[in-house]
Amino acid sequence: MFYFVCDLLGTIAFAISGVLVAMDKKLDLFGVFIIAFVTAVGGGSLRDMLIGETPVSWMRESAYTITIIGSVIFAVLLQQRLKYLRRSLFLFDTIGIGLYTMVGIDKGLDAGLIPFICIALGVMTASFGGILRDILCNEIPVIFRKEIYATACILGGVIYLALLNTTLEEEYAYALAIIIVIAIRLLAVRFHIALPNIYRNNAKE
Repeated sequence: MFYFVCDLLGTIAFAISGVLVAMDKKLDLFGVFIIAFVTAVGGGSLRDMLIGETPVSWMRESAYTITIIGSVIFAVLLQQRLKYLRRSLFLFDTIGIGLYTMVGIDKGLDAGLIPFICIALGVMTASFGGILRDILCNEIPVIFRKEIYATACILGGVIYLALLNTTLEEEYAYALAIIIVIAIRLLAVRFHIALPNIYRNNAKE
């Protein structure tokens, strides 16, 4: 139940982030719902297909669709308040990647995959929905920019797997790793920490 609740919380966070982007692009209600839906289940759907768990989660469990619909209604009704909070999109996106990273890693562990692949599944679960959201809304996906995004997921995943080999209870390790991913992302943005730019200015002096 604990892991299912975390999964639903991640669904809510990503659905709302999708709504905020869609409304910023001034899409109609149908467009808003589609972007929210794709953002919320895109990563999990790809993960499930790769590990052969089909039909994918949201097709087997109606709670995901109901949660997304509720999140869309909530975000649309409170859009003015959410827009007033300048960092709403960033906040919900950050919460979403923290929750979904661990959900993806646990799915990999349940499938008996090696740690490296489990972390890759966690990053995929956390980021692919946002990639689809940004592409559909004609934006460069956050994960492909300089910002610390996938790196936070990877570090959190490594720490989670390490904690599983300690005496710490699994639920506490799970929750702590989620907090670590969120904290890394928040601190990176707060202190302007970014990956180095590989492009050099070749302009003539």
